[in-house]
Amino acid sequence: MPFTQLKLHPNLLKGIKELGFVRPTPIQTEAVPPALAGRDVLACAVTGSGKTAAFLLPILHRLIDKPRGVTRALVLTPTRELAAQIVEDLDDLAVHTPITGASVFGGVGMGPQEHAFRSGADVIVATPGRLMDHFRFPYAKLSGLEILVLDEADRMLDMGFLPEIRKILRHLPPPARRQTLFFSATMPDPILALTRQMLRDPVGINLERRSTPAVGITHAVYPVPQELKTALFLTLLQRGEMREALVFTRTKHRANRLAKYLVQHGIVAERIHGNRSQAQRTEALAGFKGGKYRVLVATDIAARGIDIESLGHVVNFDVPKVPEDYIHRVGRTARAEAVGDAFTFVAPEEDGDLRRIERELGKRLPRVIVPDFDYAARAGARLEIPIADRIVAIRAKKAEDRARAEAKTKRRAANETAEGARQGGPRNGGRSRTRRPGDGRGGR
Repeated sequence: MPFTQLKLHPNLLKGIKELGFVRPTPIQTEAVPPALAGRDVLACAVTGSGKTAAFLLPILHRLIDKPRGVTRALVLTPTRELAAQIVEDLDDLAVHTPITGASVFGGVGMGPQEHAFRSGADVIVATPGRLMDHFRFPYAKLSGLEILVLDEADRMLDMGFLPEIRKILRHLPPPARRQTLFFSATMPDPILALTRQMLRDPVGINLERRSTPAVGITHAVYPVPQELKTALFLTLLQRGEMREALVFTRTKHRANRLAKYLVQHGIVAERIHGNRSQAQRTEALAGFKGGKYRVLVATDIAARGIDIESLGHVVNFDVPKVPEDYIHRVGRTARAEAVGDAFTFVAPEEDGDLRRIERELGKRLPRVIVPDFDYAARAGARLEIPIADRIVAIRAKKAEDRARAEAKTKRRAANETAEGARQGGPRNGGRSRTRRPGDGRGGR
């Protein structure tokens, strides 16, 4: 079915054509018509299915002929990267319309975001925490809101945003006065309870289907000792097995160490995780998209917030603990019916996590042994220092800091004592005057 059959505004169809989209994805085919009709929508949609356009197109169609200067649509999303990506997609789709969008998230100044509220940006895309920050001020009013979107609702649950979402709802018009579009890759019980609070007679889409990766993904498992993962990854890069790669690690510390290791061995790489500033995260993502960085190392904060055209490889450097996280990670490739590869490095201690993923997928993933790679090689520098060793090092550093502070305090006290002695010593050029009887006021 072509996009023309969705009965969208001609200016939207013009933008869609210029973007090279020929036909809607299944989620767009199912979600756009009821959303255009004003119905609430409850969609269980996997990452990479095209769901962003599934809610943006109805919003743009509805707002295109509305008066400007009032915020009429709010999109809530879990991460800064995803918020920025949605606004970028909105700008692309709305290129031939007067509709404006603005992102509202932490890590950057609130001034431009305040301006978006005051000027009435048509669509605000926000993370819950920063939106609550703005609600403390009188300018952040959304009384004219007509459409609310919750994107990646289950991820917001995982990140602990559910209380903030319930508070945000108190600042918005009630369900009877707004349309709500609700998207989630999975539907755990707390999310289902939230849908009953937010939605009015919703159209359910894909609700009963199990979340699965896109069909265009080729999966491969690389069994390897934990201490040789870095060497194996470097070998695959050096042999040209992958042109570029988005790599997921278990922790921020491992992301830092892996990126440093790659750079030391001549691979242009950067990392993105929660301890990086927003400017650093934005630059890393833009650099990876633009080809400046061959490898982007990320923690799961980016698993649902990165949208890169023609991303060929996703690498699970560490096996995710939860099968859904595997699905969302690998969903960064083979997007919009394209193809891509998902490589997973599995150490012996991670076999249990891999088996859970395979049970979720309903199949055993193929194992790959890399020819001429020395699986018995001596390990190099450890990628991650064991937690016990890190605790010992932290305690030693604290003891050293305390000793240094105590020594500094003693030196300061000694200096003050010496200074006091100098100020109270002999004066008049060093000559002392012997005090005789009768000196002083009482001797006269």
